[in-house]
Amino acid sequence: MADIYQLINVPLTAHAFNADRSCAPHLDVASVSPNSNEVHIYAFDHDKLVTSIDWAPQTNRLVTCAHDRNAYVWTLEAHPETGSPVWQPTLVLLRINRSATFVRWSPNEEKFAVASGARTIAVCQYDAESNWWVAKHLKKPLRSTVLGLDWHPNSVLLAAGSADGAARVFSAFIKGVDEKPPASPWGERLPFNTVCGEFMSTAGGWVHGIAFSPSGDALAFVTHDSMLTVVYPSEADQPPAAVYSVNLASLPCLTLQWTSENALIAAGHDCQPLVFEGSLEGGWAQTGSLDQRTGTSTRAAAGPGAGGVGRLNRSEAFNMFRAADSRGVSSSPAPAAGGATAAPGGGALGAGQKLTSSGTELLTVHQNTITSVRAYSGPAGAVDRVSTTGVDGRLVVWPVTAGGGGGVGGVTRGVGQLSM
Repeated sequence: MADIYQLINVPLTAHAFNADRSCAPHLDVASVSPNSNEVHIYAFDHDKLVTSIDWAPQTNRLVTCAHDRNAYVWTLEAHPETGSPVWQPTLVLLRINRSATFVRWSPNEEKFAVASGARTIAVCQYDAESNWWVAKHLKKPLRSTVLGLDWHPNSVLLAAGSADGAARVFSAFIKGVDEKPPASPWGERLPFNTVCGEFMSTAGGWVHGIAFSPSGDALAFVTHDSMLTVVYPSEADQPPAAVYSVNLASLPCLTLQWTSENALIAAGHDCQPLVFEGSLEGGWAQTGSLDQRTGTSTRAAAGPGAGGVGRLNRSEAFNMFRAADSRGVSSSPAPAAGGATAAPGGGALGAGQKLTSSGTELLTVHQNTITSVRAYSGPAGAVDRVSTTGVDGRLVVWPVTAGGGGGVGGVTRGVGQLSM
């Protein structure tokens, strides 16, 4: 069963955990970014919306970025007077003139990358002499806002998804910081700002989320045209060995997380974490959802011809808009024609909804868009739990192994109850 925590009643834009997840659901350990100008619990100095957070588990450092064009690295130190632990900020010289949108530590935790609306990625390293973090910029051939980043396991290659509809793999090699990485399908000679791969979305949709597989030999990204694309490179300056695109029957995904070399979880506007499985030889497909609240009752409500469960799907679009138009007009439910349940105000309930004392409620655990999904437990390549946060203010920890009540095995058995 999934563990559900209603952290706050405002949207959560990002979340990150420390190394041991000792009290992971609690705000004193889980760093959560509400949709506001502060990072929850800690009085960080951003003066505009905080867009992204990442926690370096081995060095126990936090990095944040925001619409104020700034980033800060936070370390837990003893207060000089009281001795109590406090988070102290360190300046980051980003040198960007637009909002910072996304941040991620490299796996070796010696540098981090900050995406921005300035068509620039700032790759930051620590300058001990000046006691601040300085940035080198990846610019070409970026043509729009960078929305998502992910590091290759070698801490040199960096994947970026942007609003120009392209997913790119760059070399972020910094002399004096990085060792020469071993040869990979992405190339051997990797000077800074080398473009190792560039892949366009099928219909030109924004690339919202992007991630390397645990081995780094595959790249997956989700786009605003409701597509998941998985790319297998062959070698430098050569076409990829395979490119698989999965057309979703639901709303676009915003974020994704690999759980093994042959499986990943993606989530977004459909309010539920979707399971995808595949391989280089067999291709990729959606195999189900981690959300087990969307079972036989959803099929009965939607009918055999309905789309997948979520906030909006193909055949339920009319009912959803009609319910939204009439919601709030009346506080008491009215019977619909033919004895069907009606939403407050007389509109028919859409598929994937249920009626509560406060109005309609989705049949999914998350009641609004999922903004972030991250590995919660298990080693890279064998993740057994993932965590999600959403616009509904919830943090949910999902099991993804067979026997966990919401794992891939259970999803595969239950997917026959859904009309995908």
